[in-house]
Amino acid sequence: MKTFYSRIAGAKVRWQALPGEGHPVVFIHGLGCASSYEYPRVVMDAQFGRKAAILIDLPGSGYSERPQAFSYHTRDQARVVVELLESLNLQHFYLYGHSMGGSIAIEVATLMTDRLLALAVSEPNFSAGGGMFSRQIAAQAEEAFVHDGYAALLAAEDSPWAGSLQSNAPWAVWRGAKSLVDGITPSWLMLFRSLRCPHTLIVGELSEPDTDVETIRAWGIPVLTIEKAGHSMSWENPSALAGILASVFH
Repeated sequence: MKTFYSRIAGAKVRWQALPGEGHPVVFIHGLGCASSYEYPRVVMDAQFGRKAAILIDLPGSGYSERPQAFSYHTRDQARVVVELLESLNLQHFYLYGHSMGGSIAIEVATLMTDRLLALAVSEPNFSAGGGMFSRQIAAQAEEAFVHDGYAALLAAEDSPWAGSLQSNAPWAVWRGAKSLVDGITPSWLMLFRSLRCPHTLIVGELSEPDTDVETIRAWGIPVLTIEKAGHSMSWENPSALAGILASVFH
């Protein structure tokens, strides 16, 4: 595990560099997740090939520090990712983000257009309003969620998500959820449409039908489907996700 001090977050951000060939694939995880927890299985899959990878635990998540003064807004998380990648002097890289991490990845893509070779996002938040979990979280006051709601959420969760959720600071989870509910202007959907680099949407077969997916298909942007998976595709069908990423980032 490597450590980078982020001036933007005011905290140490930890990340893994997994050796391989070619330009690295940078992974950004979703709300309540951690790349160190979620993506080693994907990167080590034979379908991923021998590609190099960088797995980032965002501030407040996984092995990274949990500053209470940081906003955890997608905009500021994107700035932290940019700060880290610039410190590595990466001239070219691929970028993948899932769920909230997909929204953050879209924002990173708009800030690093000259270095980004291609972007793939899986079921990101495209518009304000949030998803089911982020709406439930943000409907509570931050103090109430930190003191009671976070523990209740953990106690009720029996999916693999619980493993990474317990490594997240409750204030980071609440502020990230609130950021997704509030959205940005222009929306992530419109930023995604306007990207100049190759960009692809990945969806789980069990997540369709979806209005945003149909809109993106109508625009002619590639949409790839992972069979036998829904939103949590990295543990529902990790080998298929690895194969799709390898096909997109070539």
